[in-house]
Amino acid sequence: MIKASYEVIQPNNGQSFLFRKFDKSAFDAPYHFHPEYELTCILEGSGKRYVGSRMDDFTPGDLVLLGPNLPHCWKLEQLNQEKSIGGAIVVQFDGAFLGDDFFNKNEMQHIKRLFQKSSSGISFNSGTQATANKSLLALSKEKNAFRMLMGFLEVLQRLASSNEYVLLDQNMVVAERSIAEQERINPVFAYLVENFRQQVSLDTAAGIANMTTNAFCKYFKKITRKTFMETIIEYRLNYAIQQLVQTDKPISDISFESGFGDVSHFYKMFKLKMHISPLNYRKKFMRSLHEQENVAVA
Repeated sequence: MIKASYEVIQPNNGQSFLFRKFDKSAFDAPYHFHPEYELTCILEGSGKRYVGSRMDDFTPGDLVLLGPNLPHCWKLEQLNQEKSIGGAIVVQFDGAFLGDDFFNKNEMQHIKRLFQKSSSGISFNSGTQATANKSLLALSKEKNAFRMLMGFLEVLQRLASSNEYVLLDQNMVVAERSIAEQERINPVFAYLVENFRQQVSLDTAAGIANMTTNAFCKYFKKITRKTFMETIIEYRLNYAIQQLVQTDKPISDISFESGFGDVSHFYKMFKLKMHISPLNYRKKFMRSLHEQENVAVA
């Protein structure tokens, strides 16, 4: 039975925080959680990012700060015949890694507020993303522990002073849950993350939560504000949209690969959400991309 894995993090060489640069192995981690904060910068690769109940595309440059116990994973997608590549910088640290009261100091008030917001997960964009990623890449080559610490604090301050971000778990689906509730709902999302493209069983999901199917349906709707089936369809459509715009696969293949057993049902659900057919969505996207390329050339 798939569960949201609990990850134990141990800093190396007596350091107060863990700073690591990964290759493709960074994306092998299952849907997991840990009590430490995590700042992840994607260097190479694209695919799907899962944070709490939310699924988004990620591309090189993706920069996300996650609060404690917020379940997450990044999944690489091989969109073409080429071998998938990936790379990331991951910084993990305890909230008291510089002492219990360090971030309560007046000079740290902005970073403290950043940490509070990170309970929902924060995706940074625009200039903030570019500047912070450049600094993180430079720090990955830094050998002096003191300069690395100072540089990391500067990155946190830069993020804390920015308004170029999006909160990922805006409905606080995970952030406001008690530890006991997280232990019940996180394994359910882990099950969905790993299986939404296949046959998903309501009975299995209810069993993971140790509930009857009726009680589970009510509980899931209360927690997520969506039904179990609505969440599955949302995951599948999100995945299908990525395939439509980043591959030239036939619509029928995308339908089945996304977890829809029937093409007509896929068309119906897609039009219900996007107000356009999958084929016309792809054509519209390609026209828009072509127009942007013409503007750039001009």
